[in-house]
Amino acid sequence: MKIEQAKLIPISDILDKLGLKPQRKNGQEVCYFSPLRSEKTPSLWVNTHTNLWKDFGDVKWEGGDGINLVRAYLDAQGVQSDVSAALRWLDNMTGFVPSIRPVSDPDDTPTEKSLVLRHADILTNERLIDYGYQRGIPETILRKYFDQAIVFNKKTQKKFYALSMRNDRKGYELRTPYFKGCLGKKYITFIRGTDPNFKGIHVFEGAFDFVSVVTQQNGKPLRYDSLILHSLSNLKKGSAYIKSFGYERCFTWMDNDKPGLAAVTAWDDFCKTEHNLLHVPMNKLYAPYKDVNAAHIAQLEL
Repeated sequence: MKIEQAKLIPISDILDKLGLKPQRKNGQEVCYFSPLRSEKTPSLWVNTHTNLWKDFGDVKWEGGDGINLVRAYLDAQGVQSDVSAALRWLDNMTGFVPSIRPVSDPDDTPTEKSLVLRHADILTNERLIDYGYQRGIPETILRKYFDQAIVFNKKTQKKFYALSMRNDRKGYELRTPYFKGCLGKKYITFIRGTDPNFKGIHVFEGAFDFVSVVTQQNGKPLRYDSLILHSLSNLKKGSAYIKSFGYERCFTWMDNDKPGLAAVTAWDDFCKTEHNLLHVPMNKLYAPYKDVNAAHIAQLEL
């Protein structure tokens, strides 16, 4: 097990393996009996947000990360307690499987159960084409990656036209100037790159971010593979496409807001658990704008 992997293991999981349960809680701080000695009053506190611990009853091992906790425990048992020994213990005891940390998306749109797809075909609706132009995407690129969906709303008994991008679970991500939603199962969209020898992958937060980058390349398809999340709630689903697939570079195009930056950190931690996978965050490239498309629109002075 790598050090980066070990640091992602919740300290609460380690203490659970030692048979220790929470005794009291104060916000993000949880108190346990110390595994380093016998005591009647619990003195070890764990911060579940930072994943760090502090033992107020011990001088030699005051606190730290999960690796340090295991080292302290092994030392108290009178056995080898260096970092290598702690990593072996964690590997044997936890059976840890790396997973990306989830990030909540305040802008997430649930599956619209009241919507019914009536028809999906090539894009011809002038209002949708004009909507693409307003966001800096020419008609040729818009047509290549989006369909035109005719959607019926059972609540309002009305139909409307929407740009539609199919995801990999046969759901439809719908966009209009006034509406953003999903019809069917919410999932990601994977787009194969043009060069199979390029061992890299782009991860985009939204569909318009992806087509903005394609537009900036004069409409040429990207050489690397691409994942479009459609929502930060799909982080874990997206990481499953990357894990153990031999990629060497992961370029992330997340928003420059609080959830987006949290996603950048989550991707960075996840990539460190994968062999020979370098994380390349791209969000500074389009700062101070919120996302790729906003920067693209500003560049075109639309």
